[in-house]
Amino acid sequence: MVCSRLFSLSIPIPHPKPNRFSHLTNGQGSITLELYTEHAPKTCANFATLARRGYYDRTVFHRIIPNFMLQGGDPTGTGRGGSSIYGDKFADEIGPGLKHTGAGILSMANAGPDTNGSQFFVTLAPAPWLDGKHTIFGRVTRGMATVRRMGLVPTGAEDRPLEDVRIVTARVVEGSEEPV
Repeated sequence: MVCSRLFSLSIPIPHPKPNRFSHLTNGQGSITLELYTEHAPKTCANFATLARRGYYDRTVFHRIIPNFMLQGGDPTGTGRGGSSIYGDKFADEIGPGLKHTGAGILSMANAGPDTNGSQFFVTLAPAPWLDGKHTIFGRVTRGMATVRRMGLVPTGAEDRPLEDVRIVTARVVEGSEEPV
């Protein structure tokens, strides 16, 4: 029997323009993300555009490592797929001021320098060894309890959850206030 855990993700994008929020939803709850558009403009544009297109809808978090991170954003669900709005891969946007200092940091998953596509991860704890290697482009502003619950899902080989943890919808909400 295959079980699924579904959630929703909201992504607020504070900027001089009206705020944009992306909202991820699943059966465990919702997650709201703030995107750091000034620090990682190309990465944020990629993520928000893919969310608007429905690219992340019904995708799974294919890798969950307790006390480390949740990884998703691959439409194949294997951890080997996904592309960006720029074609295949795009360059890192790593700045000295952003660090993986705790739970709730939103970063791009990659296979080495300048290999960003559609995959992303959310930290469950500090991960300083990732600093300078992964583009940080946001943080969780609401739904950390949901993130923590997701981090407790039993996993098997290659840190793959034994039951699907799936994004129902990822949407960008434009306005002056974060969605509730």
